[in-house]
Amino acid sequence: MENINLENIIDKAIMREEEAFDFYSKLGKTVADPTAKDALKFLADQEKGHKEFLVSYKSGKTGSGSLRMTEVIDYKVAQHLDNPDIEKDLNTKDVYLVAAHRELNSYNFYKGLAEIQPAGEVKEMLFKMANEELKHKEKVEYLYTNTAFLQTEGG
Repeated sequence: MENINLENIIDKAIMREEEAFDFYSKLGKTVADPTAKDALKFLADQEKGHKEFLVSYKSGKTGSGSLRMTEVIDYKVAQHLDNPDIEKDLNTKDVYLVAAHRELNSYNFYKGLAEIQPAGEVKEMLFKMANEELKHKEKVEYLYTNTAFLQTEGG
């Protein structure tokens, strides 16, 4: 029974990574700013890599040891600002904020799954995936703050 449950969890995670790849790829086609386009392509490529890891993990070819836990700074920008409407014309800072919200949701997805798993490799792998999503959130929140709050000549 555990394998069926684990298989369903990994299948759902793979599906979410595919959706994230599609989302960033499509959003990148609607954005004019080259820096935002590059950031969205980077995120799409990261999500594609996550899917490849999960497929490999599911087939037993890769263990959770191939993911590293690193220190991540959570600026909590997405938690304090509303998610922009993607149906409207987005400026560059809004693109980063949309991405931050998406990465926050992905982080919460993996963290929630990890918290209900018994101790072991699956729990560890899910926490590492959550950390990966939090790293993405950190990157796009950094880009957001540097775009939304430009440094002025006086400081």
